[in-house]
Amino acid sequence: MTAKRYVDVFELYNRFASGERMNEETWDFHLIPETAKSMKERYEIKFDDSKIIPEDQDLVDRLFLAGVDMLVTCGLYNTDMGTRMQITEDELYEGLKMAPSKIVLGDGKDAVTCKGRAGNPMNRPVIIGGPTGSPVSEDLYMPLLESYARESTVDGVVTGILRTVKGVTAVKDTPWEIRATLTELGYTHRALYNSGRPGMAI
Repeated sequence: MTAKRYVDVFELYNRFASGERMNEETWDFHLIPETAKSMKERYEIKFDDSKIIPEDQDLVDRLFLAGVDMLVTCGLYNTDMGTRMQITEDELYEGLKMAPSKIVLGDGKDAVTCKGRAGNPMNRPVIIGGPTGSPVSEDLYMPLLESYARESTVDGVVTGILRTVKGVTAVKDTPWEIRATLTELGYTHRALYNSGRPGMAI
């Protein structure tokens, strides 16, 4: 049956709310690895250890089909609700049709266009640098972000996590967590400004 439309965020919520109850351990340690193993066998997936990225187009196609099959088989898991929802193959493809072919990251002279790359294209990939969610001390936060922003090959930055704010531990689910997030953004914007790249994507 062909999907009438892509699955939007409201439909996702409804499906998770009425979805199958499942604990995270079952999802992580049973459903996902067991399904991955069966997909590897079904689609005859075998990698060449000498190549980090597969170059054989037939293998690439089978990897894609295995990924689609695995998503449809496993569905999606919501850690907050402890439920999983199912999605059909038609809904998946409808969603892919809605995906933009390119997006612009950043602003002004620092903006960069991010678009799909296939095979061995001549256009270079968009490079995002940064501590990527790793804990960073207050004294090193801005200098660290500046060091990434000053690299001409870096197109955007990913922030780190402040362990403390003014010496106070940023405890989860407290006002200090909110203050830490706001401080991280402030430090990041200042780091980009100091590096001469204020419009860089964050």
